[in-house]
Amino acid sequence: MSTTSVPTTATADETAIRGLIEARNAAVHAGDADAVIANLTPDAITMTLAPPLRNLPERSHDADALRAWMGTFNGPVTLETTDLVVHVGGDVAFAHGLTRMTATPQGSDESFSFWYRSTVGLVRTGGEWKVAHEHESTPFLMDGSFLAATDLQP
Repeated sequence: MSTTSVPTTATADETAIRGLIEARNAAVHAGDADAVIANLTPDAITMTLAPPLRNLPERSHDADALRAWMGTFNGPVTLETTDLVVHVGGDVAFAHGLTRMTATPQGSDESFSFWYRSTVGLVRTGGEWKVAHEHESTPFLMDGSFLAATDLQP
C-alpha cells in the first residue's frame, strides 16, 4: 500500500519504483553492472548477501566488483522479486519483498535457487527514483549451527 498526499502521484510513483526494481533485476540477468549501479544515488549504502557487512558508496558503485561476481556463474543470474510492497511519502520511499536468485556456478552443470529478503530505500532526485539504501538478507538457523536458511519458500 502506498501512502502520499496525492493518490494519483502515489500510483505513478509506485509504478515507477516497481519498474526500477524490475529493471535492476533485468540488468543483473543481462550481466549489465553499469545499469545496476546507474540506479544508485551517489551516496548509496548497500548491504548485499556477500560480505562485508555493508558496502560504503565507493564499493556500492564498484562496477568491476559486480562484474567479477557475475562472472562466477555460467550464464545469467536470474532475480525474481515477489510480494513487493511499496510505500511512498513525498520524495522518499521504501519497498520490500522476497527475491529468488537462480544461477549456475562456474564449473557446475547444476543451478541453485533460493529466496532472500529484499528492502530498498529510495529518494527522488531530478524527478527520478534512485536507490539510496539496499538491504538483502537470509534468515539463519537458530539451532546453534548458524547456517543460512536458504531452503525457505514463500
